[in-house]
Amino acid sequence: METAALIVVLVIALALFFDFTNGFHDTANAMATPIATGALKPKVAVLLAAILNLVGAFLSTEVAKTISGGMIREDQLSPSIFPAIIFAGLIGAITWNMLTWLLGLPSSSSHALFGGLIGATIVGASVSAINVGVVLSKVVLPALIAPLTAGIIAFAATKIAYAVTRRYDNKPDGRDGFRWGQIFTSSLVALAHGTNDAQKTMGVITLALITVGWQTQSEPELWVIFACAFTIALGTYMGGWRIIRTLGKGLTDVKPAQGFSAEASTASTILASSALGFALSTTQVASGSVIGSGLGRRGSSVRWRTVGRITVGWVLTLPAAGIVGALAALLIVGLENLFGEGPGELIGVIIGAVVAVAVVLAIFLRSRRNEVTAANAMSSEVADSGAAVDLTEEPPPTRRQQRVAQSAAASDEEATR
Repeated sequence: METAALIVVLVIALALFFDFTNGFHDTANAMATPIATGALKPKVAVLLAAILNLVGAFLSTEVAKTISGGMIREDQLSPSIFPAIIFAGLIGAITWNMLTWLLGLPSSSSHALFGGLIGATIVGASVSAINVGVVLSKVVLPALIAPLTAGIIAFAATKIAYAVTRRYDNKPDGRDGFRWGQIFTSSLVALAHGTNDAQKTMGVITLALITVGWQTQSEPELWVIFACAFTIALGTYMGGWRIIRTLGKGLTDVKPAQGFSAEASTASTILASSALGFALSTTQVASGSVIGSGLGRRGSSVRWRTVGRITVGWVLTLPAAGIVGALAALLIVGLENLFGEGPGELIGVIIGAVVAVAVVLAIFLRSRRNEVTAANAMSSEVADSGAAVDLTEEPPPTRRQQRVAQSAAASDEEATR
């Protein structure tokens, strides 16, 4: 029992570290566009996001219950090895999070977690231990539908915003009112992020506590909610400047009206999904909204090659994290067979922890060679993910511009007679 208790403590510590990486990895979801348009200063934006992530984490636990009481069939795993399997899954998630952070890719922390847990469970138990129905209905299906839905909403909202304000894209933007609106909508996204992403770590910790009999219900304990909320808020405050640069400038040249539309779409999609217990990727939703808002401007077209690269990153996240989680679980299972139940698992967890620390440290040191901070996050016109939306320098005239031009031409013709 002492060995199991120690493993659970290590699982909780690693889960909170994942929560921290989730915070700085997904800061861009809420704050990339208001920073890009100048609605908020970078450090003010991440501080606001941190506070609202903290608040949002207390508003709902539906997503946490999806993970702690639905995705994995606990009765098909041995209580002695299950905490170690969760630990292996977290290693897969953290490794992928750190790698994509280094590359500045807006991948999904959520799907990294799901992939790591699924891969580790398959190796540690069997495929039958995965509740495929829950995974499909509350993880895979929302991953396909949510970005498309958010993109369509953002596209329509951008069209409406430009139609209502009746401005010209080839003149100074003139929509400063939307900058004020962005403060509200970006805050709503940060709040929504807390209601969805913080829940996933709560669910993992609760799942670990249930497996060793320290808890019976799938509802997270208050101390778990507080710990996860505080940790994701701290990670958010640290800022994910590499990914902020990618989403803020890399996808499209964001104008205030677009930013407002994208954030409103992202927030509404995430909040609705959190209420239904869907474990969404907030990164995918935010990216879909930014692309949709870019297409909502006149003269825009899709760079499908770039969209394809981003999509490949989304698709690879779950299996890539699953492979790392499976390898970590394979190590634990092998050592259990070698040293016996209990000691073998503990040795495997310790070795896995040492390797994970080494990998994280190596990635962090590598990132220092080309550091991205609040001071230079928006200095690059096109970040690593490239531009997903191509905007012409001289967009086609609006119908109002055409009418004005026709009227002027008619007046000139009249004057020459």
